[in-house]
Amino acid sequence: MRSAPYEQRRGEFLVSTERALLDVPLIHAFLTHTYWSPGVPLETVQRAIEHSLCFGLYRTEEGRPARQVGFARVVTDCATFGYLADVFVDEGLRGQGLGQWLMEVLFAHPQLQGFRRFMLATRDAHGLYAKHGFTPLSAPDRFMERWDPDVYRR
Repeated sequence: MRSAPYEQRRGEFLVSTERALLDVPLIHAFLTHTYWSPGVPLETVQRAIEHSLCFGLYRTEEGRPARQVGFARVVTDCATFGYLADVFVDEGLRGQGLGQWLMEVLFAHPQLQGFRRFMLATRDAHGLYAKHGFTPLSAPDRFMERWDPDVYRR
């Protein structure tokens, strides 16, 4: 899944797939306090990033290093299926359309075209994802999951 970094800019913001820019401790710090991965170990976040197509959202300022302010990753076979996970934007920057833009850039990525199915799980961002074609499961009776809510506590 390694290829040349995919990047798009909008004003002072940058979305990039360049792994060297990812602030893994920041990503871990955010994820460990979310409803979907409370207490997730750093090693698990590192492994997830290593095996996913990751999109960092950065604020760039002249003469200063880019500062990560958002993240999303896709677990994919790069042919037919993708699972969108761990999407976030810094709380202080929400409401500026950055999450919407992050999704636009992500779904325009060349390796994520022509998929039969893209999935995600969300408790509170249905409106954002509906703008990108997501709907409730068309046939929920065909889907199953293996769920272990205590995996990070063991």
